[in-house]
Amino acid sequence: MKSIWKKAIAAASIAAVCVFAAGCGSSSDTASSSNGSTVKKDITVGVTPGPHADIMEQVKKEAAKEGINIKIMEFSDYVTPDIALANKEIDMNSYQHKPYMDNLVKDKGLKITAIGNTILAPIGLYSHKIKSLDEVKDGDTVAVPNDPTNGARGLLLLEKAGFIKVKEGVQYPAVADITENPKNLHIQELEAAQIPRSLDDVTFAAVNTNYALEAGLNPVTDALLREDKESPYVNILAVHEDDKDNPVLKKIVDIYHSDVIKKYIEEHYKGAFIPAF
Repeated sequence: MKSIWKKAIAAASIAAVCVFAAGCGSSSDTASSSNGSTVKKDITVGVTPGPHADIMEQVKKEAAKEGINIKIMEFSDYVTPDIALANKEIDMNSYQHKPYMDNLVKDKGLKITAIGNTILAPIGLYSHKIKSLDEVKDGDTVAVPNDPTNGARGLLLLEKAGFIKVKEGVQYPAVADITENPKNLHIQELEAAQIPRSLDDVTFAAVNTNYALEAGLNPVTDALLREDKESPYVNILAVHEDDKDNPVLKKIVDIYHSDVIKKYIEEHYKGAFIPAF
């Protein structure tokens, strides 16, 4: 289990540079579609190291049985895979959740879109001081990440637990969007990576899966509450807008959503990562 979690932790260790071959998505390996046009069957998929790369290796094996050759290309940052996809240098990527992609699309005007869900790395509520959320008292302190994405995830989980309410219609709330806080919780915003170290100083905290694993926490047994697969922060398979109806890419989504891949995720990651399909 430790070796599995070390792979997961590696996914959070991001460098600033990624080297990739220009035009890597331009293979000439094609096959005829039902309407007589040619469909490329040599597909390049961009991933980040860790679970996304590991799972795609399993998808690659299953795709080969369908005559689809997947080339997996690892990137070491969280921007280049979308730029490469927008430039059609790769055919698909698997590494991000939709809110992140939507923000990048808006900021950079990228013509990419999601065509299927993959896994969820659920943020959870953890504590060194209480065994159940029923023990939370008036005026207790909860730590949440101070970045917009993970902070919103933490607040939505607090709302799911019944501790707060946020403004209606706010999809990704900030602390300023809290409208009700009946237990008068003190909400402390900290850097996401530092939150596990704060567990001795706060009553409970919202911790990302990768940081929980790094701190020796078991997301399955130690979390008091976790996101489920209905979370808007589920990871996705993305393609260029021109390829949203590509039958080969859709087939890869079907393979990813197969019982074989679901079983692999459940058995290999033992609940730390959740199939979101």
